[in-house]
Amino acid sequence: MTMTQNLFETKLSVLNVGGEIFKKDLEKQNATVEQVNWKPRTSISHELQKALDKLSEPKIRAKIDAANQEVIQRIIDAHPVLIGYQPAIDVIPGMQKNMIIHAGPPIQWENMCGAMKGAVTGAIVFEGLAKDIVEAEKVAASGNIIFSPCHEHDAVGSMTGITSASMYVHIVKNKTHGNIAYTNLSEQLAKILRMGANDQSVIDRLIWMRDILGPMLSEAMTYAKEIDLRMLLAQAIQMGDEDHNRNIAGSLLLIQQLTPHILKTKFSDAEKIAVFEFLASSDYFSGPTWMAVCKAALDAGHGVKNSSILTTMCRNGVEFGIRLSHFEGFKWFTGPAQPVIGPMLAGYKPEDAGLDVGDSAITETFGIGGFAMAAAPAIVPLVGGTVDEALNYSVEMLDITTGINPNITIPILNFRGIATGIDAIKVAETGILPIINTAIAHKDAGIGMIGTGLTNPPFEVFEKALIALANSIE
Repeated sequence: MTMTQNLFETKLSVLNVGGEIFKKDLEKQNATVEQVNWKPRTSISHELQKALDKLSEPKIRAKIDAANQEVIQRIIDAHPVLIGYQPAIDVIPGMQKNMIIHAGPPIQWENMCGAMKGAVTGAIVFEGLAKDIVEAEKVAASGNIIFSPCHEHDAVGSMTGITSASMYVHIVKNKTHGNIAYTNLSEQLAKILRMGANDQSVIDRLIWMRDILGPMLSEAMTYAKEIDLRMLLAQAIQMGDEDHNRNIAGSLLLIQQLTPHILKTKFSDAEKIAVFEFLASSDYFSGPTWMAVCKAALDAGHGVKNSSILTTMCRNGVEFGIRLSHFEGFKWFTGPAQPVIGPMLAGYKPEDAGLDVGDSAITETFGIGGFAMAAAPAIVPLVGGTVDEALNYSVEMLDITTGINPNITIPILNFRGIATGIDAIKVAETGILPIINTAIAHKDAGIGMIGTGLTNPPFEVFEKALIALANSIE
């Protein structure tokens, strides 16, 4: 028998580096096929190549590796717990009555996207700083309102992230390291302030949240003392959430913890019923809670000299921003916010969509959300793609992270921990960008949520960060 005859008469084992359509065709012919998710390396500039060459020098690489291990250990050791709810003005560092904090890197009124402008003007009316949206636009442009990123005040905010002085916020303490993170309460979904809506129904809901929901949760926490959020997050992931856009289990678990204490509060039965009806109106109630958990853990890993690990990914609808642990404080590396690709709500088209916005990518920075979609195959109809792709994302993200977090595991991946500690060097070397799942706000003010989908950061933010790291490391 010739070698050629042997080739055609032996069952083939194929390594497919092309599209999955070829894999499926071969499998129909009873071939054993192993799919390789290979892609060509992103083209990089001469300046970035120089930076990568320096960062790969043995002595420097050893420093980076040691620093990265310290960062990843801080993130893993973090133990966030909920300790209360209070008005932002009373707890958020640096908060002022005429300050509005927002998602993403720094941006001023004149440069904001439509959804963020809509949310800002709604917040100004809510705070009594203007009688209506028209007047609020003038107030926003007057210079009398201070705009500042949530991240620069130990806080995070989903979508536009708009948080004003009298809005109630979560208080989440990292028991291991002592730092605290804050985030606003969920307005639930669709036509809401954080999505850019700002009509009277939105303002009325915010007033009710300020006068009833927030104080009731605050009083409930005086009885609860603390709620172990790390434990609840781990449970929610094992129950089918990824805890960025799918929060069914997480919300049920959190409400279960709060309910007996809500019942002890001084509020009337009618007010308690209204709160429970609100909590039942959407599965998103715990979404902001997990953002604060991730913020508390990642802030503990920030400021470690020589580390190439990301401690922040966020976007303001115009720019995408990241921070590296190596750079203490708030040194931002920014690039253009990207489109979000996914299913649209009925009546809306992709051209209606604003660009990627929100601090909620803190979840992916930590290792949940898009990084944990293998745990939540039911999210696929919401954000698009296939179950196989959701599984692949959770595997592929290992290629750009430093390690795994054993505290939060994914059952379908043999209870492997979530991929944790995005390494900017690995992103540049592999060309693999972090996957983010997120909601889509309308590009114009006053409308709200119009879809959900998937997106990535722009590669240039990693290029800028690594060049700066190479220039500052010895």
